[in-house]
Amino acid sequence: MSQNVNLKIDDKEVCVPEGTTILEAAKTVGIDIPTLCFLKDINEIGDCRMCIVEVEGRRGFATSCIQKVEEGMIVRTHSPEVIEARKVVLDLILSNHQRDCLVCTRNGNCELQNLAVKFNVTDVKFEGEKNQHMIDNISPSIVRDFNKCILCRRCVSVCKNVQKIGAIDCINRGFNSCISTVGDNSLNDVNCTFCGQCIEACPVGALKEKDSTVEAWRKIKDPDTYTIVQTAPAVRVALGEEFGLPIGTNVKGKMVAALKRLGFDKVFDTNTGADFTIMEEGTEFIKRLQENDNLPMITSCSPGWVRYIEANYPENLKHLSSCKSPHEMFGALLKTYYAEKMGIDPSKIYVVSVMPCIAKKFERQRTELQNNGMYDVDCVITTRELARMIKQANIEFVELEDEEFDDPMGEATGAAAIFGVTGGVMEAALRSVADILTGQELENINFEEVRGEEGIKRATVKIGDRDIKVVVAHGLGNAQKIMEEIKSGKADYQFVEIMACPGGCIMGGGQPIKSSKIRATIDVRKKRADAMYDIDEKSIIRKSHQNPVLKKIYEEYLGEPGGHKAHELLHTHYQAREKYNLKK
Repeated sequence: MSQNVNLKIDDKEVCVPEGTTILEAAKTVGIDIPTLCFLKDINEIGDCRMCIVEVEGRRGFATSCIQKVEEGMIVRTHSPEVIEARKVVLDLILSNHQRDCLVCTRNGNCELQNLAVKFNVTDVKFEGEKNQHMIDNISPSIVRDFNKCILCRRCVSVCKNVQKIGAIDCINRGFNSCISTVGDNSLNDVNCTFCGQCIEACPVGALKEKDSTVEAWRKIKDPDTYTIVQTAPAVRVALGEEFGLPIGTNVKGKMVAALKRLGFDKVFDTNTGADFTIMEEGTEFIKRLQENDNLPMITSCSPGWVRYIEANYPENLKHLSSCKSPHEMFGALLKTYYAEKMGIDPSKIYVVSVMPCIAKKFERQRTELQNNGMYDVDCVITTRELARMIKQANIEFVELEDEEFDDPMGEATGAAAIFGVTGGVMEAALRSVADILTGQELENINFEEVRGEEGIKRATVKIGDRDIKVVVAHGLGNAQKIMEEIKSGKADYQFVEIMACPGGCIMGGGQPIKSSKIRATIDVRKKRADAMYDIDEKSIIRKSHQNPVLKKIYEEYLGEPGGHKAHELLHTHYQAREKYNLKK
């Protein structure tokens, strides 16, 4: 058992467990120490020096984010000397930073900008030569502008230590140091999965999603284009944060109202597509289970995960479900069933997906996701991009009256809502699989064993007289562990759910960015997840196969789940990819 340590911080008596850092100890008594490179449990390296403090009896300053407390220690966090030293550090960082704050996507949500305001920086004393880097905007998902990089290495840590990808690292030395890829190539040509967790970690604007709003605006305003927008489950519990609402607020009604005011011809719910995914995926799983074929079956909803397995475990692509992701399924149905139903030329339909994920931008342009020469989805914008569009349109989001999704493609179940949370796809699938396999109504439909924040969740689920072994993993570092089990032949699972982002879609690379201080003090993931489960609990229908819209479309158009027509529109295939496509 660890002992407690007694010390003084700014004349306050503090008692904390042995091994606590000065930064953490200060928080326990309400003392704020500024940080920049610090990211709790991910990047704790003390590089930026913004968190320096004075420790009585020692020469120089101590870096509070890594310095452990000691018995009898006396710490000063805001002495004139400390404040002046922090100003010098901040000035040096700003001297090599591209200070175009007014036109930066992070304006108003930039940790460096916030520190400049806090320390009343009105000019930069250490002006001199600046690094000049080419902007990498080749990939369909991520733009790198390292003229804004402050070398905090937060992006490197999350990519290397959490996702276990290592697509980026610090290259060169001294003044020429920068964060880049192997051979300083584009992210498009290395082993990046476009999960976007680096963007979420970045405190400034050095990393951002590739903008698709200009194209979306152009199509909305084109009188010859029929624009349809669909929104993913996780968007509705995060969008409000961009307008000052509490984390996890469900703003579905206001979101729909805002989209209609933006000028879209129809506003539909990707949750309907998620219900189709469950029907197709559940049917596929039952068939594989009965035939003992290519088990375990692994979910294919997460495009970052799909890109990862294609490059890293191509020999196991047979285990992936052949189902398209929900928004791609929905896009395919909008350009076929809906187009026929409404008498609209499908070539005039332009489908915009609002997603919490930037890997969806890559997924959208995959050649495998076309029908009759047309992409299922034409444009993907993130939650953040939608917020920018709402602000550009001068819409007072918080004041909007709630509105409903358009018919007939706007009805969805609670099962579809939980797609946004790790374990949600598994739970939604099990609800329908259990009913179909047993021919009986499952009474307890909450599969608690696949819920929660653990990186890997293993369970044995009883369905009828069958014991089905399942596993849920979120974050590519955890996915790697599961894939190594499968590769080595040690895995005996039948069904596997994998999401590229830690926490699932609610923590996707396109969601509102939270500062390191918020992430250290508030469990953002839990608040958003609780909101998703609340939507499910309050839903009248909570099983995908009971969705009346879904039943009607199968009867009128698709035939049976897993049938020829359904396979033609709602399923796809994958391809082995090279990890690197480097310049010769």
